[in-house]
Amino acid sequence: MSTTPVRPTAPGTAARAAGWVAPLCWIAVLLDGFDLVVVGTVVPTLRQPEEYALTGSGATVVITVGLVGMMIGALTIGTLTDLVGRRKALIGAVVSFSLFTLLCAVAPNETVFGVLRFLAGIGLGGCLPTAIAMVNEFSRSGRSGRATTTIMTGYHVGAVATAALAIAVIPSLGWRWMFVIGAAPALVLVPLMLAKLPESPAYLLAAGRRAEAEEVARANGLTLEAATGPATPAEAGSGAAATVRSLFTGGYARNTVAIGVTSFMGLLLVYGLNNWLPTIMRDAGYDLGDSLAFLLVLNVGAIVGLLVAGTVADRIGARLAGMIWFASGALFLALLSVRLPTAGLYLMCFLTGCFVFSAQVLVYAFTSANHPSAVRATALGWSAGAGRIGAIVGPVVTGALVTAGIAFPWGFYVFAVVGALGAVALSVTRALRTAR
Repeated sequence: MSTTPVRPTAPGTAARAAGWVAPLCWIAVLLDGFDLVVVGTVVPTLRQPEEYALTGSGATVVITVGLVGMMIGALTIGTLTDLVGRRKALIGAVVSFSLFTLLCAVAPNETVFGVLRFLAGIGLGGCLPTAIAMVNEFSRSGRSGRATTTIMTGYHVGAVATAALAIAVIPSLGWRWMFVIGAAPALVLVPLMLAKLPESPAYLLAAGRRAEAEEVARANGLTLEAATGPATPAEAGSGAAATVRSLFTGGYARNTVAIGVTSFMGLLLVYGLNNWLPTIMRDAGYDLGDSLAFLLVLNVGAIVGLLVAGTVADRIGARLAGMIWFASGALFLALLSVRLPTAGLYLMCFLTGCFVFSAQVLVYAFTSANHPSAVRATALGWSAGAGRIGAIVGPVVTGALVTAGIAFPWGFYVFAVVGALGAVALSVTRALRTAR
């Protein structure tokens, strides 16, 4: 049912009001990026006899258990976000993962450390889909692709900053300080969120709180419109079960399955490359310095690729852009198997990062644009949750190839096939017209 659009307030007032949403959500996603690499930076220290004396299998468990927590968080908090609101869910997720990250600094043994990593992962898993939903709902119409890719630059900025921070902090202060530093931003971020972060008017409207939605829309220079498209939970029932069920019924079922498969492939690549690229390149005969630099260049390429991908997605659509990005990523992954001069390999790593990491973010952009506000965060949460399964599988598969001594070049061939399958899976989806 369409409604009369709400007239926005003066541009200056809207800019001051809406100006907090994107940066606060960006910082929250940056902390998720911190978590992407922090365990990898401390595991070598934890394997030392004076610390936890982690075995190889123990290190795998410590890495994997956090990813399992993220998967559960993405599936549950993403759904709760559509029931309790974006603001409450995002602030709760930040408080949760920051608290358990801080407690990791005082974990007495690997068992406690693993449990805390699992609990922190639940909050981290819920943070990403909630932040993407909120930023999209506060972005101007027609710019959802750019909004999604811009906020996701925080993810890779956090990964790069954490890797650089570890070089300075661990040798001088010890590994425990990495988790203290990772939790510290919440002391500033949470009070700012409580004071400055508004609730999404799209959520308020979907929840039947129209008067509040109109007030927030006026304060933020937004236009309220009723969603159009397949049935939403309001038509099929209420509660978390109805919200989840709506993704697998009517016009959404096909997209839900195809998006889940695409996200699985996308995060398999992201985590497989981030965890094992230095090791693969070392096995290929490159020295340690070059191998670590390849990882840095890969993530710098991701940041550049995200900025470009958002603009392209807003011009040609996130679905088509995502297909192009997955296919291009597959091509450059295959080319990484070719022995090149170091400069040429740096270029290949940069281009690989541009396409591979941006491809998964375009899946989020497509998901957000093709679901109404009543189920948007749930859809993003299930997309991220399916992706987290790929995040678990990726390092395991790559680790098996490394153990077998065939990671170079076969690891890159496997990655290339995964990228191609991502493009095929995304091609199965269809665009559903939804209004903001």
